[in-house]
Amino acid sequence: MLYTRDMLEKFEDQTLAPYGFRSRDSRGRVYLQEEADYRTCFQRDRDRILHTTPFRRLEYKTQVFVNYEGDYYRTRLTHTLEVAQIGRTMARALGANEDLVEAICLAHDLGHPPFGHSGEVALNRLLADAGGFDHNKQSLRIVETLECRYPDFPGLNLTWEVREGIVKHETEYDAADASRFDPALRGTLEAQLANPADELAYTAHDLDDGLRSGLIQPADLDGVAWWERLKESLGWDGAGFNRLWRHRLVRRLLGLLITDAIEETARRIQTSDVASAADVRAWPEKLVAATPEVAAMTRELKKFLYAHLYCHPRVMRMQTKAERILTALFDAYVAEPRQLPQEEQAKLDTRSLPRIVCDYIAGMTDRYALEEYAKMFDPFERV
Repeated sequence: MLYTRDMLEKFEDQTLAPYGFRSRDSRGRVYLQEEADYRTCFQRDRDRILHTTPFRRLEYKTQVFVNYEGDYYRTRLTHTLEVAQIGRTMARALGANEDLVEAICLAHDLGHPPFGHSGEVALNRLLADAGGFDHNKQSLRIVETLECRYPDFPGLNLTWEVREGIVKHETEYDAADASRFDPALRGTLEAQLANPADELAYTAHDLDDGLRSGLIQPADLDGVAWWERLKESLGWDGAGFNRLWRHRLVRRLLGLLITDAIEETARRIQTSDVASAADVRAWPEKLVAATPEVAAMTRELKKFLYAHLYCHPRVMRMQTKAERILTALFDAYVAEPRQLPQEEQAKLDTRSLPRIVCDYIAGMTDRYALEEYAKMFDPFERV
């Protein structure tokens, strides 16, 4: 028996909640294309994202630790995969469209430059007079314009809903600019689910990497509400911390965070007047959220991570070094554009030089940026 796209769309009708977004209701693509025989439009979008060069480059882009720090720390790619897994779990529990959530989650960090948020800070400063740099906007530019894989159109020609989900992705640290995507309305429930999936993933897994690296010691966490709750829930007195205890604690943290978000979101949906995907978008408040108690505890944990991990001298030294590297590359390319690859030089007729340089640098992996820096400034390095 073959499950055609028509059958898959009917299956969505049978399994999704009334407020889940049906793929057949998509506003479609900018460039008309015949849809796939055995995939919904959102499944096709997911596959297109997975096959892009920017997605593969995420393997060598920083989450917290630069790639050469070790093989077991999260990279921007493993973080993205973890976000997608959490997003699908939450979508399945709430009756939302898993494929739409997954596509948004897989694309949410495509625009991140090398060296994580320090790279974004550097590029935003360098582009201050030319519109700045924001990784959400850059992700959208990649899927709409920059990625070149098809002869008939630029970008990936993704559906409107996936592109809306990318640009409306926001956390406590990232604010969305959705001027082209019904800015007065919220995103679909699926777009809203991508936000906590991202936050829960990096909160739990940055803690994991901090403990693995030794930059955070278990005793440092004493008194942190989440840490005390985890110890109590597992019946652990804090003695004999080892790799298995780290796994158990982080796994329990992630499980409790996801469960709380699912149950609080379900409660909000039940007590609202939401009866369709359109109602979700028009609802004045976001429907996906944690309970106030868990939200407060998580903010405390984030503050701890900021002070003890993100601002640790070892991490700060690499962040400062990263900003210096990207600034030097940017200034050198702008001063002499003929140092850019010829395919980048060919774009000078369509975009400004600073933006072309920014796009080129943002697409670099950590490793490539370091190699390019050595070639540009080390007189003994082959160019």
